[in-house]
Amino acid sequence: MTLRLLTAGESHGPELVLVLDGMPAGVEVDGQEVDRQLRRRQGGYGRGARSTKVERDHGEIVSGVAQGMTTGAPIALRIRNLDYANQPETRLVLTTPRPGHADLAGAIKYGLADLRQVRERASARETAARVAAGGVVRPLLARFGIQIGSFVTSVGGIAVRPDLARMDGVKLLAAADAAEGDPVRCADQACSDLMVRAVDQARVARETLGGTFVVFAVGLPVGLGSHTQWDRRLDTAVAGAICSIPAVKGVEFGPAFEVAAMQGTEAQDAIVWRGDRLQRETNFAGGLEGGMTDGQPLVVRAAMKPLSSVRAPLHSVDLETGVSSEPPYIRSDVCAVPAAAVVGEAALSLVLAQALVDRFGGDRLDAMLAAAEVAGRQRLELTNP
Repeated sequence: MTLRLLTAGESHGPELVLVLDGMPAGVEVDGQEVDRQLRRRQGGYGRGARSTKVERDHGEIVSGVAQGMTTGAPIALRIRNLDYANQPETRLVLTTPRPGHADLAGAIKYGLADLRQVRERASARETAARVAAGGVVRPLLARFGIQIGSFVTSVGGIAVRPDLARMDGVKLLAAADAAEGDPVRCADQACSDLMVRAVDQARVARETLGGTFVVFAVGLPVGLGSHTQWDRRLDTAVAGAICSIPAVKGVEFGPAFEVAAMQGTEAQDAIVWRGDRLQRETNFAGGLEGGMTDGQPLVVRAAMKPLSSVRAPLHSVDLETGVSSEPPYIRSDVCAVPAAAVVGEAALSLVLAQALVDRFGGDRLDAMLAAAEVAGRQRLELTNP
């Protein structure tokens, strides 16, 4: 059984749609929780007017759920774009690509003269569909005791550096809780104030800012993923899902780039007995060993570049005339790092839901839970010598 997600729709088209195929039967789906996740994506200091004033995203489930429970059939959901009503009947054809966006490569690849036809689909507006899908699969994760969270660690040059290798599940969840009500999703109040100030300064300078964020999962069973083939390693799927978020250009598991400077004896997570359980005192591996979950929190940090739609002049070329030209400014955010963290939660949720289906079978929830219980007993035998 495979859990697959397809999305469709354009940024300023009538609606976004998604189809989630392979969702096990018997999972409770709460439409209000889906909408709550969509609202979280629209928040964050530095967002533009469309996210904060125009769109009121609502996930309308049209199939695959009956009486609030998944049926095993494909789940279809749509999100109407309220800004569609504001679009002029005749729109100017855009021929000057923005550096850093999909405009130029997409136009060449698909032979499109109007860059809007690239921008509309490449837009980060598409991530609303993924966040809605994440809201659908989160109850499945919850039944296995898995919790997902996120927090921002930098905006522009302002950074907080948590000790990710020594943050257990309790500390990670506390950081996510502290970040939830913060305007930039930062758990450190002093850094948050500086980040807000940096966003204000960038807005005045007609600039945009990137940053970094952490997404994590706690309560994972051992053995999601596999070491047997490169494409079955969970690292492969998680890194791909996080890097698929627009403007994300880098991913590390745990403090990977710090670990790269260590010696081998410093960088491993020693295995010790504590009571009747095997335990780790650190998590330099970020929760993955050999492409599989090892029982530690899965911790991923992502780097997001500054957004390519800026008010300040950029050098480009009009593809129709061949003359140097500035690309027209398209309404955008000053900073979308807090929103990207929420999208990262959805991306990680979808990968882990697929991993659960692979590990425990995916036709129906009760059979999956029974298979997980057997696997848990096998682990218990391992931890009682």
